[in-house]
Amino acid sequence: MSGPEVRKRRSSFIDPKTIGQPAPRPRRHKRSATGYRAETDATGEEVWPRGDPKVWKAGIRTGLETDASQISSNIVHHVQTSLARQAYNLDNAGAYQAVALTTRDDLIVNWNDTQMFLTNKAPKRAYYLSLEWLMGRALDNALLNLGVKDKFRTSVDQLGFNLEDLIDEERDAGLGNGGLGRLAACYIDSTASQELPVWGYGLRYHYGIFQQLIGPDGSQLEAPDPWLEHANAWELPRLDVTYEIRFYGHAERIGNNRAVWSGGQEVVAVAYDVPIPGYETRNTNNIRLFNAGDYERALEASNSASQITAVLYPNDNHWLGKELRLKQQYFWTAASLADIVRRFKYLDKPWTEFPDSVAIQLNDTHPTLAIPELMRILVDEEEVEWAEAWNIVRRTFAYTNHTALEKWPVPLIQNLLPRHLQIIYDINLNFLQAVERTFPKEHEKLSRMSLIQEGNPQHVRMANLAVIGSHTVNGVAELHSELVRTTILKDFVDFFGRDKFRNVTNGITPRRWLDQCNPRLSSLIEKKLGSKAFLKDLTLLEGLLKYVDDPKFQKEWQEVKHANKERLANYIRTTTGSEVNTDAMFDVQVKRIHEYKRQTLNILGVIHRWTKIKAMTLAERKKVNPRVVLFAGKAAPGYYMAKLTIRLIVNVSKIINADPDTKEYLTVHFLPDYS
Repeated sequence: MSGPEVRKRRSSFIDPKTIGQPAPRPRRHKRSATGYRAETDATGEEVWPRGDPKVWKAGIRTGLETDASQISSNIVHHVQTSLARQAYNLDNAGAYQAVALTTRDDLIVNWNDTQMFLTNKAPKRAYYLSLEWLMGRALDNALLNLGVKDKFRTSVDQLGFNLEDLIDEERDAGLGNGGLGRLAACYIDSTASQELPVWGYGLRYHYGIFQQLIGPDGSQLEAPDPWLEHANAWELPRLDVTYEIRFYGHAERIGNNRAVWSGGQEVVAVAYDVPIPGYETRNTNNIRLFNAGDYERALEASNSASQITAVLYPNDNHWLGKELRLKQQYFWTAASLADIVRRFKYLDKPWTEFPDSVAIQLNDTHPTLAIPELMRILVDEEEVEWAEAWNIVRRTFAYTNHTALEKWPVPLIQNLLPRHLQIIYDINLNFLQAVERTFPKEHEKLSRMSLIQEGNPQHVRMANLAVIGSHTVNGVAELHSELVRTTILKDFVDFFGRDKFRNVTNGITPRRWLDQCNPRLSSLIEKKLGSKAFLKDLTLLEGLLKYVDDPKFQKEWQEVKHANKERLANYIRTTTGSEVNTDAMFDVQVKRIHEYKRQTLNILGVIHRWTKIKAMTLAERKKVNPRVVLFAGKAAPGYYMAKLTIRLIVNVSKIINADPDTKEYLTVHFLPDYS
């Protein structure tokens, strides 16, 4: 009798030629013009890849489970098998996990069908690269989009739990911080609802940004936000989708603009998929997040691979912090491009058709390294001529300009990404030569448009690179877009023409921000308009205009508004211990703390209002409309002025809220830990 089979251990060393390529897997499909399909025999009948097809097909789920009793059974199944628990030791946290896993089962069925459809049809796909994904809670959103919330409420009630309590058990995914991440989340939700073939790419941060605490002196304190300490029911580990990403080393030119990049450190990027359900459709899109693997060739502990995906926006007030941020950005963009390129190569199309199959949207400057990375893949790995590769790149990328105008020190890029600096230099040389032909002897213009900012040390201007390497640049509001065209990027408008620079006003998904966040208002609108069609077509809200002067509608609207103020007051009471007057005007500024966001100006206005009320007579105060001023938002750990602003707001609130002369008319509150 033979002994146990000895498994061959995988080597820790990587062949440099395999960098950026997927791990080999047995192929069970044949390649066709539209991707991968099941094999067929001579008669055209499908050949099942293994086992008895009848048994397989009998076990394959199709469609959603909408029977409340069966939903209850599925939840109990997950309690027993996924959680290894029973009714007598199941708390709200465990019940939430079971309900989330049951909901995810439906998402996966739809997700699989969507991916198979896209594989067969092979449409042009869009990919959205965002360093942030501020998703919010997934369970409530999924139940609403799938149209099964009432069924699940009945099932959960039968099991002795309250659905709203279970929804409150979910922790927000620590994948974003502000408007950048919320725009990305609304964008991917909208594309799923409109049945557009769009995937998002990001990083799977272990700790998110941070948990914000307020110290006794009003200062912001940062604590880790271990949002993954309990299993995340909404992600699918794809251990079969991995890419090796290189850092450091050296790049040796070998002619024809090509080079060999070798040596240095290699880190494995492991994919995690997050299904994104569309509203009133089975279409389910995807966000693919990359996590840094467990092995690396770093000598210093501070550069360990696991740190790459540890936190969102590591403190970059020092050199190691800057290096970690740049490393984070390249790790994510390189893994994303490797995945996109792998998918394109399945189509057996020439590289000239890459932009006809792939569109990549850069959400701010953070993913701009994708431009030289795609050039590296095309020129160094696929041996495409430089001019043709650059044409492919410029037809592939589009760039959304927000506020970040990142600049990275040349020595940092030289050390971390030597081949990419070579490519950036070559792009810059070719570009400046073209600019000089158009604007001869305008040396200051050339200096402003150059990818390299002179200084000690020199810096690479990432916004300039994003503009040069993209076919379209957009701002996120009409005023912002006009400022971009007339000030920030005016030189590029002069060179490329105005048509390249457009406005795309930021939007939000009404499913989450109206139907989910404000169900009473959504129900009132539905009652007046006769359906929920407005959740996919906001122009239908014009139907409310005929009720503007209707006293009954005005009363119902005010009741909804006051009920929501009561909800917020209860949250403030729970989180801060403060009582607020729900009959007062709520004056709210909620966003990340930054000088340009003008929270400082706001709190100075509050101080001015307080001093005016303080100086009034009692009779004059009786005429003042009471006001509750609310602030919330996080300051970057290394941003001194932003943290000082929080301290100012908190200490001003202590004084104003304790003033017996004015507290009936004005109170101020800072709500901690808002993302």
